Amino acid sequence: MIRVLFVCLGNICRSPLAEGIFNYKIQSLGLEGRFKSDSAGTSDFHIGELPDERTLRCAAKHDIKINHRGRQINRTDFRDFDYILAMDDHNLRNLNSLKDRYNFPEKDIFLMRDFVPEWKGMSVPDPYYGGEDGFEEIYRILDVAIDGFLEKIKVTHQLYA
Repeated sequence: MIRVLFVCLGNICRSPLAEGIFNYKIQSLGLEGRFKSDSAGTSDFHIGELPDERTLRCAAKHDIKINHRGRQINRTDFRDFDYILAMDDHNLRNLNSLKDRYNFPEKDIFLMRDFVPEWKGMSVPDPYYGGEDGFEEIYRILDVAIDGFLEKIKVTHQLYA
């Protein structure tokens, strides 16, 4: 089983939406039995909370199901997940610091948009302080980035539906 963790700051906007989109796509490809996914935040701001209502509305608009409560990344995540995908540079720096502190120096952590060549090094913007349009923007970004990630995974792990 290939285990994928999506990480943002508070785990109520970007990462739960990424997890939902990813689950939808692997189910559409007939690969749901090959993957386990989750999402987490680098902060403890929203532990136990449901995703932001704007995230849930955006997901529902695109027939994406989200069943998640906010949680903070922990030491076992570095051991348990094959792929850890950060939404932005700030989260990437925090994750790299944590992996060193938790003694997982060999663990690769990826920036979500790096799976689209023309987006390499770019962040998924945080829509928290904006309106509904920001959530639609991150949906579009995540939709394309997750397609790129899945192409890499299908090749790397020789997965065919």
